[in-house]
Amino acid sequence: MAKVKMSKKATSIDMTAMCDVAFLLLTFFILTATAKNPEPLQVETPNSTVQSKLPEENLAIITIGGKDKVFYGIKGKEVRKKTLELMGAKYGIQFTENEIQEFSLIDEFGVPIEGLKQLIAMKGSDRNKQGVQPGIPHDTIDDNKNNQLRDWIYTSRQANIDVQNEQLNFAIKGDAEEQYPRIKQVMDELQKQKVNSFNLVTGLRGKNY
Repeated sequence: MAKVKMSKKATSIDMTAMCDVAFLLLTFFILTATAKNPEPLQVETPNSTVQSKLPEENLAIITIGGKDKVFYGIKGKEVRKKTLELMGAKYGIQFTENEIQEFSLIDEFGVPIEGLKQLIAMKGSDRNKQGVQPGIPHDTIDDNKNNQLRDWIYTSRQANIDVQNEQLNFAIKGDAEEQYPRIKQVMDELQKQKVNSFNLVTGLRGKNY
């Protein structure tokens, strides 16, 4: 008896549902992702094999690089606002509500307090241009000279206690080519304010490097 040949039919898969899922996932990642702002002071951190993540809050980062420039960054918008209010009161500078709000959006800065209003008024892209921010005055050797870094450290610690009721942690991010005595000056300033524990930011490298 002859076998009956079954006719072959072309198979097709409806990809509509899969495309919908892909677009939903893409939309989710776009909406939930946090854009990283460009750093105003680019530094090449020294390499290390130690993996230790910095805390997401209660943290201030002191960046040193670019021929002894010092920049300061504070985690937390409300802590930034309170810090600016305290610094304004100390230096007799009145910041408006709009200026305080705009400052709370700045992750890191490096200008004397006298030039902070001008920096706040700039667009974000202009703030990060090379040469715009000369660094925070930080003469840590002679206390009678201009040492605004000392005041930023002190006021941000007070602000973090007022806002978060927590002690502020510190991290130092130094350029690998920066001279060690300059970084030690910042360490000495922290220790003068009884901050004896802080993190050093490094780049990760392989153990067999």
